[in-house]
Amino acid sequence: MFIYIEKVLTKHAIFVRERKMKNKLVVAVVSVIVVAASVVLEGCECRTVQFIFGDSLSDVGNNKYLSKSLAQASLPWYGIDFGNGLPNGRFSNGRTVADIIGDQMGLPRPPPFLDPSLTEDDILHNGLNYASGGGGILNDTGTYFIQRFSLYKQIELFEGTQELIREKIGKEEADKFFKEARYVVALGSNDFINNYLMPVYRDSWTYNDDTFIQYLIQTLRAQLTALHALGARQLMVFGLGPMGCIPLQRVLSSSASGGCQHRTNTLALSFNKAAAKLMDDLGKQLANSSFRFGDAYDVVNDVISNPNKYGFENSDSPCCSFGRIRPALTCLPASRLCKDRSKYVFWDEYHPTDSANQLIANELIKKFGFLRLNQSSSSPSPSPSPAI
Repeated sequence: MFIYIEKVLTKHAIFVRERKMKNKLVVAVVSVIVVAASVVLEGCECRTVQFIFGDSLSDVGNNKYLSKSLAQASLPWYGIDFGNGLPNGRFSNGRTVADIIGDQMGLPRPPPFLDPSLTEDDILHNGLNYASGGGGILNDTGTYFIQRFSLYKQIELFEGTQELIREKIGKEEADKFFKEARYVVALGSNDFINNYLMPVYRDSWTYNDDTFIQYLIQTLRAQLTALHALGARQLMVFGLGPMGCIPLQRVLSSSASGGCQHRTNTLALSFNKAAAKLMDDLGKQLANSSFRFGDAYDVVNDVISNPNKYGFENSDSPCCSFGRIRPALTCLPASRLCKDRSKYVFWDEYHPTDSANQLIANELIKKFGFLRLNQSSSSPSPSPSPAI
């Protein structure tokens, strides 16, 4: 049952040191979503899949295996509207945007990397999700969560996955498998909210707004180049949404009305502009690559700014909270739930509800032209998981 995880851990000494005698799983970190298309590869009964790298907006259960992590969605009422209603590691009451887009495209949902039941065959048929709540582009981001996977760590885990697949089907077929795969990177909001904008982090007083974004983009460039060297040819990076409008940022706002934080939203827009240029540059510089940037800012901003237009009644406070005691930071069994979860844009202080994710996913499918498997497309697009 633990064959897959144990093989990966033996290839990473850092994990071996942190693994306990009673099969406690390891620390690792951060945003990409894997979706499989029904294309059988020659010499291998496996599919073309996607690999997801991301944060809590894409995490489907990795952090629940990190016993020391403070970024958890393992208690009620997380997952109340998903499957059996029990917590499953998703930071919402229901599905993620990635779940919904994959479902509507007729694709299977990729499992979390740390799922102890995974085998190499599961990877070949479904891909993997390495996303981790609290993770960011930078290694220092979210350190107060104690355990989380940064993007660098997620890439390291992906390298271990490649070694296992090569052992399973041989180098030639494995190389083809990974080059045929689709890749999605969806993170970056934590680098601002849980790093740069917090004075306890060195980055907050080492950089200014412009130089910090330059630092992020330089780091992301190195990470995406590393993924290309590992075989990633069709890759999409999703930008940030209006993160200054999440409930947590509204509570921390100096505005008496609890409005959106203008500076935070400006940082998101500046990051998106720089990331879009980066993707354009890499697409031209890296051989045989199709690197794209997905900007979902306008879509998410319209939902938050005009909730009634989309059937929502509340877009500024969480459905799951402690009433007037704000910020609650997380949803707990003692929290109070709103009367109608379908009318709230946000589930907790950070994350959207299932209903909001459904609407965002639908808008993204229309905006970027994602097609079902039975529809023709010269270049199938990966499923996004935008940060908001």
